[in-house]
Formats: sequence, structure tokens, C-alpha cells
Amino acid sequence: MNASNFVEGVDFSLYLILAISVFFLVGITAVMIYFLFRYSKKNNPVATNITHNNTLEIIWTVIPAILVVIMFWYGWTGYRPMLKAPDGAMEIDAIGQMWKWSFEYPNGKVSDTLVVPVDEPVKLNLFSKDVLHSLYIPAFRIKQDVVPGSEKMMWFTAQKLGSYDILCAEYCGQLHSYMLSTIKVVDRPAYETWLETSPDPGDEHPGLTLMKRNACLSCHTRDGAKLVGPSLKGLLGKKETVLVDGNEKEVTIDRAYLINSIKNPNAEIVKGFLPNLMPKLPLTDEELNHIADYIETIK
Repeated sequence: MNASNFVEGVDFSLYLILAISVFFLVGITAVMIYFLFRYSKKNNPVATNITHNNTLEIIWTVIPAILVVIMFWYGWTGYRPMLKAPDGAMEIDAIGQMWKWSFEYPNGKVSDTLVVPVDEPVKLNLFSKDVLHSLYIPAFRIKQDVVPGSEKMMWFTAQKLGSYDILCAEYCGQLHSYMLSTIKVVDRPAYETWLETSPDPGDEHPGLTLMKRNACLSCHTRDGAKLVGPSLKGLLGKKETVLVDGNEKEVTIDRAYLINSIKNPNAEIVKGFLPNLMPKLPLTDEELNHIADYIETIK
């Protein structure tokens, strides 16, 4: 059984094109080797020069043209069903941002993992919070660009229970290769149970929850390592050289600076880091304080 309804059409097109390509590779190579010996100076002292052959010209024009049309036809018939989702398909919003996928369900639940029921059509409404991404599910043979400010969609019917990788197939910055997720295909009862179950936050700090939701930890580490942005370890009270309108100044990182840097991420850039990478996050004052409280705990 295939992982999705598109596997058969895409794979057949691939195998057809591959078979035709291998046939011509072997055939042309064999003819070249034959001509190399047949028309060598030793075997053919007087040069052979064929000026015109209508039959040959018709053959090498018509046959490739027919093969190209055949490859196009099977490619198109495999791709065409992807363009329109069936009526009544379950709709889920898929949001890409540097460097994380998140999925929002009709009841408002948001998760980092895409969970869908088996044998039911699912339509993903694709959105980007920052730059160009591309949602790619290799096992399902589907891929679609996620363009800021543009409405895109992709759909599929998962046909086999299990977990499959989700990748970003469009280079979107320094940590592009870290933009990974998973799609879990479950039966309908398991899906309904999962959908109605709120995640148990346990003892997790609300600031950490907010940072995970907004992909902050994709750029800022908690162990002192340098990524796209400064590490959060021991950040409060640290002295840094920042750039303000191209001029350097030294600041002490305090709570007010931290909150302002989240609100206005390009106002004061720490020296050695690139500007215009961090987006403005739609956070309330309460949420900003939760994040600041959490960062204070990272010693």
C-alpha cells in the first residue's frame, strides 16, 4: 500500500522518464562505440560522408517528439490531481517560519507535528511568516512552495499508518537544514482523541512555551553556543557592543533592553550578527514579560 494517493502517479512518471533516459544512454553509447571501430581509418580508409537521408532525419525527429509527448502526458496526469482539493477535505493551516513548521487545526489546536487521519483527504493551507519556504513530504510525493503574502495549498490522502518526514525544500537561511517536522497518520478514533487532548505543559515555564511557539530557539541557544542570534545563556547583566544606525555603543543587557529587542529586533544589533533576520513578533506585554522571566533563569 502506498503512503499517499499521489505516489503511484508520480513514481510511474519517474520510472518512465528514467527508462527512456537509460535506453537512449545505452543506445547512443553503443552506436558511438560501433562507429568508432566501424569507421576508423584502419577499417574505412576512404572517409564516408553521407550528405542527406530523409528517412533517418524523419526517424530521429518523430520518435523523440513522440517520447517527449508521452513523458509530458504521464507527468501532467500525475500532477493535475494535486491542483484541486476535493470538496469536504479537512483543512489545516501549515505555517512556515525560520526555522520551524507549525500546524493549526480547525478547533484552534496548534502543534509542531502534523497529525492526520488515514484514508481521509486533507487540505493544507500554506502560510509563511517571513521568507520563502517549501513544504515537502517525500513519502507522499508532494511539495509546494510557501510564499509570504501568497495563498498556496496542497492536499493529499494518507493511505498508510505511520510517521513520515516533513522537510523544507527551499533554502531559507542559515538553519534551513534544521527545519524538520513529522507527519503522523493515525486512525480516526486516535485522531479525534489527539485533537481534543490539550498538551500537558507540566512544569514548563510559560516563557519557554512562548519561545518554542515562536521558533525563538531556532536562532538562540541556551548553552552558550552561537547560532544566528546571541545565546541566551547568562544574557542578563552581560555587556555587549551594539550597532545603532551604523554606530557602535556599549550596553548592559537588562530587562528593558531585552524586551525592547524583542519588540524592535533591528533597533540595536549586537556586533557580529546580521540585521533583518529576526521578525517582529505579535506578543502582548504579558507574554514579553513571561519570556524575559524565562531568560533570566538561563544562567
